[in-house]
Amino acid sequence: MRLLLLSQFAIKLGFNLLMPYLAGHLSHGLGMAAWVLGVVLGVRNASQRGLSLVGGYLSDRLGCRAAVIAGCSLRTIGFALLGVATGVPALVLAAAATGFAGALFDPGVRTLVSQAAGQGRVEAFARFNIAGQAGLLLGPLAGLALSWLPFPGIAMVAAAVFAVLTVVQAIWLPRAEKRRKARPVRWGPILRNKAFLCFSLAMVGSAVLAFQVYLALPLVMERTLGPEQNIGMGEMFALSAVLVITCQKRVSTWASKRWTPPRAMAAGVAVLGLAFVPMVAFSTPSAPDLGFEELAEHLATLPMLATAALLALGTMLILPFEMDVIVRLARGRLVATHYGVYATVSGLGITVGSLVTGVIWDSAGAWGVAWLPWATLVLLGVGSALAMVLLDRLQVLAQPYQKGKHRANTALSRR
Repeated sequence: MRLLLLSQFAIKLGFNLLMPYLAGHLSHGLGMAAWVLGVVLGVRNASQRGLSLVGGYLSDRLGCRAAVIAGCSLRTIGFALLGVATGVPALVLAAAATGFAGALFDPGVRTLVSQAAGQGRVEAFARFNIAGQAGLLLGPLAGLALSWLPFPGIAMVAAAVFAVLTVVQAIWLPRAEKRRKARPVRWGPILRNKAFLCFSLAMVGSAVLAFQVYLALPLVMERTLGPEQNIGMGEMFALSAVLVITCQKRVSTWASKRWTPPRAMAAGVAVLGLAFVPMVAFSTPSAPDLGFEELAEHLATLPMLATAALLALGTMLILPFEMDVIVRLARGRLVATHYGVYATVSGLGITVGSLVTGVIWDSAGAWGVAWLPWATLVLLGVGSALAMVLLDRLQVLAQPYQKGKHRANTALSRR
């Protein structure tokens, strides 16, 4: 378990050491057009989200250990190629390799955590989230500390992080005691698992809402702070990471004592939706004229910081229980493939949701109703939370859970 938590920390550290500075390298360092930046980032996200189904399948087919090691090896190559590539084809290839690497190791790592944790999955994934957020917090700071290097140098450092992680996993990640000959994964039971498919669709809204820290909030941050938006975004991500690191265990323990995992996740989705209420109330944040420009700018970002804090709280309620629900709905079989399907559905939802959010954002600007995108996101959160509650009430998700009193940290019931 310690090795898996270290892996999650290193994965987030290496990724965020490089990726926040990729846009500047492409636009200023290489002089690429904005559409190239969009294509490169879009290919990376689509290859990771869209190919998670393939990664999950390979984890169950060939073994999670092999998939995790292969994924980290591929990201080593992808990051190194990002550092030396100067043409669009090479950049797209590097982005695709980087994304597919995530699709390989993410289902495998999560499945290994669920296996190592046994009945303590909720507590284990709370720690897993903390480890990832620690890497998310320290990664950009490490990249900033290396800013004296040219971008290819930073890319090589990030690639070295994954190279070392690959070696560590190859040496210390335990092999299965006995492994039968690999057999093809049968998709029929997964596609006929109505409870799992309903759960995946109900949770699409949560993925769209959480993704707004990369879409809607940067847009309003840029509109409010102008050239200083990077500082505001840094403060926002740091606040989210610190909250998760300091509060995740308390939040998941508190929730597991009171709710079943589906109810805890429904509460988390509701919080994600309500997180945008401050932006409805202050839909056009502006810096007040106080005579101190820097102080005024910080005050103008308070609604965005409040939204980011509530998004972090909603995520803390969802993530520790998410994998527990997937494992139970899969009945412990083909867990990586089930997670890959879940991640792919979420990725498709994010793609459609981002397009719709962009259309509503542009329309709201043309119509002079700045609150419209935020109100739409609030309604999406409320609707998704009600869908989860409805599934729980109809006992669609109830079969894998035993009725009775829940134990702290495990969120399990007793007969």
